[in-house]
Amino acid sequence: MTERIATIKRDTRETTISVSINLDGHGVDEMRTGIRLFDHMLAQIARHGIMDISVSATGDDVHHLVEDIGISLGQAFNQALGNKKGLVRIADATVPMDESLATVVVDLGGRGYSVLNMDFENNDMSDFPADLLRHFLESFAAEGRLNLHAGVAYGTNDHHKAEAVFKALGRALDKATRIDPRIADKLPSTKEFVEG
Repeated sequence: MTERIATIKRDTRETTISVSINLDGHGVDEMRTGIRLFDHMLAQIARHGIMDISVSATGDDVHHLVEDIGISLGQAFNQALGNKKGLVRIADATVPMDESLATVVVDLGGRGYSVLNMDFENNDMSDFPADLLRHFLESFAAEGRLNLHAGVAYGTNDHHKAEAVFKALGRALDKATRIDPRIADKLPSTKEFVEG
């Protein structure tokens, strides 16, 4: 099997970002965004998605930084998927985190779209605006060319709700990116075409 790895570099007037991903890694994360809580959330994708992800980023503003990391990670993810032959493609995961429960469903069909049902109260987020997590997920889905549906069924602590979402995202991506040996030489689509 071809190595499913990619590196994206993004350098704008607002941010400087380097992202590397190995879809067939071991859950190794190396996050250096300068935002500890966001590093912690990104690490959940790598660890629970059992993929290696490295992010090095600096920027003029937390909003620009989070958005551009979402763009870059999405582009790297889509590039690493390669020709998409044999992909399981569609997967879901439901994850608890203490009092919170989150579900993520993904379809790696080449169409970037997100539906996010996550209510945050802006508590226990270490001065990180919780809505930026929504913005990150939207940017990641658009540039990763995947459908991403995420919902928090219940919970009271925003950190727990967010962490459950990011763990569920990692687990869903792990399942969706697996190669099914029964269709290893086929695209997972009745159209015999997957965009992206």
